[in-house]
Amino acid sequence: MASRRQVGEFELIARHFAPLARSFAGAGGLESDNAFLPADRRHDTAVKTDTVVSGVHFLADETPQRVAAKALRVCLSDLAAGGARPLAYQLSLALPKGWQERWVAGFARGLAADQCRYGIVLCGGDTVVTPGPLSITITAFGKVPRGKGLGRAGARAGDELWASGTIGDGALGLLAARGLLKNLGTRDRKALEDRYRLPRPRTALGNRLIGIASAVADVSDGLLADAGHIAAASRLEVHIARELVPLSRAARRALTVDPALWANVLGGGDDYELVIAVPPRKRAALLAAALGAGVPVTPIGRFARGGGVRLTVDGKGVKVPRAGYVHF
Repeated sequence: MASRRQVGEFELIARHFAPLARSFAGAGGLESDNAFLPADRRHDTAVKTDTVVSGVHFLADETPQRVAAKALRVCLSDLAAGGARPLAYQLSLALPKGWQERWVAGFARGLAADQCRYGIVLCGGDTVVTPGPLSITITAFGKVPRGKGLGRAGARAGDELWASGTIGDGALGLLAARGLLKNLGTRDRKALEDRYRLPRPRTALGNRLIGIASAVADVSDGLLADAGHIAAASRLEVHIARELVPLSRAARRALTVDPALWANVLGGGDDYELVIAVPPRKRAALLAAALGAGVPVTPIGRFARGGGVRLTVDGKGVKVPRAGYVHF
């Protein structure tokens, strides 16, 4: 008897949970990073919930300050993708048995530092003890002009695909942290590892994309996966030229040593950069917004009629490596 295929993460959401949100337009069919709730006559509230688990989303020996930063920043990255300015957040902290107050104090200091850095404040939550690993859930709230929130749907055929910052550092950084990039120099390994351990959400850029971008997603699952999410939500195909993907110097050196790492760069996730669909006529506006935010942006492809993700190398189509991270 053939075994039944396990349902994937996004299929599970579409099948069982999207119907529960059908009557609320602000949920966007659960296809985007955020939900948008009416706040007042001029603003909506963007809402995003993320959970990080020890040993899954961060290393078990990570410092409490960096655990706090990563837990908060992954949510801030989603708010940036929605064009929202950070406002407040709630925290649900599931501590493992044997927890120590010293760890919690360090965790709180990490949150306090990022509250100052990103202009956000704690407004509630819950704390429990769990027989399982440390688990942190944050629900972040942001402010966006009424009806202007950005999502994955909205790209049109002919739009360009742009990426902020550099791609692949997060996935390569995880390999470095696990001691799997031994042929790379110490300085490069540390630079990549730092990008994995401490994301840099593009909050200064996100709100500047309103009126410019037709669709946005943050690169959490992987470049191919998250660009593919925009394509799927917009009912389009996305073309990506591998040679145009922006890379850090450390990532370039890693790929020179082992070209097989391209699979990690394109599909590994944990970059927390933005992939942005932009009409060609708004290219100058995007560049001005990026300059104002102090964040580099690079054109890496385009959207066309069809469906799925098409990857090319020097103009020739190639097989897409693993598309991105999935939880199950």
